[in-house]
Amino acid sequence: MYSTIGKVFDLTVEKFPHKEAVYDATKQVRFSYFEWQQEVNKLANAFVEAGVRKGDRISTYLFNTIELATAYFASAKIGAVINPINFRLKEEEVAYILKDAAPKIVLFEKTLESTITEIHQGFSEISFWYVDMETPDYALNYYDQIQDSTSVPIEIDVTDSDPYAIMYTSGTTGRPKGVIHRHRDMIEQSYMCISAKRLTKNDRGLVAAPMFHCAELHCCFLPRVHVGANNVIIHHFEPKQVLQIIEDENITVMFGAPTMWNMILQEKLDHYNISSLRVGLYGAAPMAPVLVKECKERLGIPLIQAYGMTEMGPAITFLEEDEQLIKAGSAGKPGLGHLIRVVKPNETGPSEPNDVLKPYQVGEIIVQGPCMMEGYFNRPEETEKSMYKGWYHSGDLGYFDEDGYLYIADRVDDMVISGGENVYPREVEDVLYEHDGVLDVAVLGEPDEKWGERVIAFVVRKREDLSEQELDKFCKNNNKLAAYKRPRKYIFVESLPRNASGKIQKFLLRKELEQNTNA
Repeated sequence: MYSTIGKVFDLTVEKFPHKEAVYDATKQVRFSYFEWQQEVNKLANAFVEAGVRKGDRISTYLFNTIELATAYFASAKIGAVINPINFRLKEEEVAYILKDAAPKIVLFEKTLESTITEIHQGFSEISFWYVDMETPDYALNYYDQIQDSTSVPIEIDVTDSDPYAIMYTSGTTGRPKGVIHRHRDMIEQSYMCISAKRLTKNDRGLVAAPMFHCAELHCCFLPRVHVGANNVIIHHFEPKQVLQIIEDENITVMFGAPTMWNMILQEKLDHYNISSLRVGLYGAAPMAPVLVKECKERLGIPLIQAYGMTEMGPAITFLEEDEQLIKAGSAGKPGLGHLIRVVKPNETGPSEPNDVLKPYQVGEIIVQGPCMMEGYFNRPEETEKSMYKGWYHSGDLGYFDEDGYLYIADRVDDMVISGGENVYPREVEDVLYEHDGVLDVAVLGEPDEKWGERVIAFVVRKREDLSEQELDKFCKNNNKLAAYKRPRKYIFVESLPRNASGKIQKFLLRKELEQNTNA
């Protein structure tokens, strides 16, 4: 019998009642574990008083806040299913998720009020709770709801096999899908991450990545609560604030997507004392080897990488700190209890789990493990397809080397076939990142009458005088890139469309290409 998310929280409170648990740096609110437990219990009772029952959904449309952290455990205690919504989504996208998840309550904040104001009339069955003052007339005030609520623990029978969350996929290829995770899935994920990152009660973790995303929520925030460590929450990522908070709060551990670490590297690092930081974590998207080396050299901290996907909780592999340079570019080895195969892709249906490829042969990555989702919410056919024969079929392409380290080539949908040759955008992107004038890059294919597809690159420049000719010469002279893989066109942009986990939304770049072609 596993524990549950709510029980994990209470056990930590029992061990460390007077230890600082959480600090919301934006609101200047600090709670010990006992004080935080009182807030969690009050909110849990308020939810029940508002009609929330076991299995009902509670959505949060919030930036990183103490209220989101409190709602996370309050929902778990009463058997409600938490549904954290991406704060970057707009009206139509949020409405799509609310229609699909059908929550009883939605928590939202002032920063995002305009979005809810636009769509609330279409959801008369939902109670909207405003996490701020001057509440709009269609909503209830969050603080009013908990003001008179009791902090007495509520007794509801919640089991390890009950669903605890619906996490919507990041939508790199279109509409997101709701991933259902059970309590036991995330207890396993937490244990694995505690072990991989060697977390202790003495750690002070910075919550700078979005809490609605499972990389921060499941791999960092929950494991730190699990061991009795501290979580310092900032409203949203801003590199200067991150560096200052690390100094002021003696942060020891922090997770960031590669684009976040890249932004930190652009700051004047000698203006801050970040010596308390003992380890940096990255994942959610590939990091070019050149950026890994720069982080290690300039920040002076060891790095640990996690690779995975929402459907698996997310982490399935880890690349340890002593492997970062000798296995640069690798996603690492399987995490505890996880089995990974690289199999021959099947163009007509799900890949067969027994069609296992040899080292260095590129195929689809499939995985089994204790953190696997229960399935997609309201999508039985897609669940059956993605979990074919008991393996989660990731849609990612990759290969193992002779030492058993996994390398991610790309998404199946992103592979470029030019002149009959397979081109994996990531290897082209890694080469372009080595140019000192490139800040960010995305490679994809464009239809071509002669070659079928040709390779093109969207580039964010570090310096304005960077030209297409300079990049083409750089690629021609680079011994890591065959001629057929070289981009045939460069498009310079101010920024690349990324989702909250840092993954580039290439489907948006393809739309932009199509529009320009048809214009």
